[in-house]
Amino acid sequence: MAPQKLYAGVKLRELRSRLGLTQKEFAAKLGVSLPYLNQMENNNRPVSTSVVLALASEFGFDVTELSAGDSERLVSDMREALADPVFTDQPPPLADLRLAASNAPALARAFLHLHRAYRQSHERLASLDEALGREDARVQPSPWEEVRDFFHYCDNYIDAVDRAAEHFAEKFAGPMGAEHALNDNGITLRLTEGARLRHFDSENMVLSISNRAAPETRRFQILLQLALITQNKLLDATLDLARFHSNEARSIAKIGLANYFAGAALMPYTRFLEAAKKYRHDLELLATRFGASIEQVAHRLSTLQRPGNKGIPFFFVRVDQAGTITKRHSATRLQFARFGGACPLWNVHRAFETPAQFLRQLAETPDGVRYLCLARDVSKPGGAFGAPTRRYAICLGCEVRHAGDLVYADSLDVTNSAAFEPIGISCRICERTDCHQRSVPPLERRLTITPDERGVLPYRVDK
Repeated sequence: MAPQKLYAGVKLRELRSRLGLTQKEFAAKLGVSLPYLNQMENNNRPVSTSVVLALASEFGFDVTELSAGDSERLVSDMREALADPVFTDQPPPLADLRLAASNAPALARAFLHLHRAYRQSHERLASLDEALGREDARVQPSPWEEVRDFFHYCDNYIDAVDRAAEHFAEKFAGPMGAEHALNDNGITLRLTEGARLRHFDSENMVLSISNRAAPETRRFQILLQLALITQNKLLDATLDLARFHSNEARSIAKIGLANYFAGAALMPYTRFLEAAKKYRHDLELLATRFGASIEQVAHRLSTLQRPGNKGIPFFFVRVDQAGTITKRHSATRLQFARFGGACPLWNVHRAFETPAQFLRQLAETPDGVRYLCLARDVSKPGGAFGAPTRRYAICLGCEVRHAGDLVYADSLDVTNSAAFEPIGISCRICERTDCHQRSVPPLERRLTITPDERGVLPYRVDK
């Protein structure tokens, strides 16, 4: 597959503005003509190799920031929004969506916000949830979705929080570091019976953790509570910049940031990245090394996007038994469906059938990009007879060009095209015409329906 050309006009304009340079001054420092820079900034020309090198040498710019991650996310989100039946006309060509995401990202986000408002308004009316006559009936983003999008467009990496967690881990190193931090803050730790996982009595400074939880879960919950207590100013400052629409969204995001801090303190960035490279991203070895769970390790791997010291761009997803995505993040070109379940051809759905085993899959998306996917069930017992078990499966993956850095690629023939299974994102926007697991027709294709003929599907998708 031919390498994609790099269009990064928005990033170039942002950098020039940040440096306070005119186009003429910026072009001179990059060693290009003024018209050439103007064409690159307007995405009429791709960024050349010489410009990439000049950005790194002249300005110390982390050239990995030029990647089209944000644009790919916007394109994926717009395609899914345009698959809504409310758009009855033929959707815009993919090339137009890419131009909009590259040249006018603010406009693309405004469109997504508008569609989300429409969808939520429609759902309110359909469910008769008393929207009429209420003072707070104006349409706002769902707090949960707003927080999800906040992390999604931050590339799931929050630099200030990550570095604060790394500093905390240096101060309170070792297996008992979290307990020592509690003592330093005058907090008493108690292990209790019962299903409630964590409770902090701020008046008596007592933190209660359920002894039913696994050791790594208990440690994570201690670090989470310490984040809420010791990093409150940092978390609030980060939330102030996000400008959430509601107090509910801000509260959910604060818990999310505390979770982020806990994971980053449990697996400090620099040490964890070095260990990941050393162990070739073996999740079990990393879990043992850092006293974490498999899910915590997989999630942390997907956050290693610190400018100047990035890890492999991974995607990470968690699904329940119904196929609903409960956690999602992608630092790769692969994006997940915002609404509904994941592609049924994905190996994450088979993980429930093989408890405590890793499933490997070589997969190819409709855009021709190939991935190595690793799936495993992470079901969580209730800790007592009769207590419900929460059943989940996770999937971690990266583009196959990184396969040599993963122990899970050993013995797989990544050069064999026939070894890659076709997967998609959402049936409505999937371009495959011959998928035997298709649930609904693709929006961008015409159908041929012949009453006297039946194949795998009751219709034929025209190419």
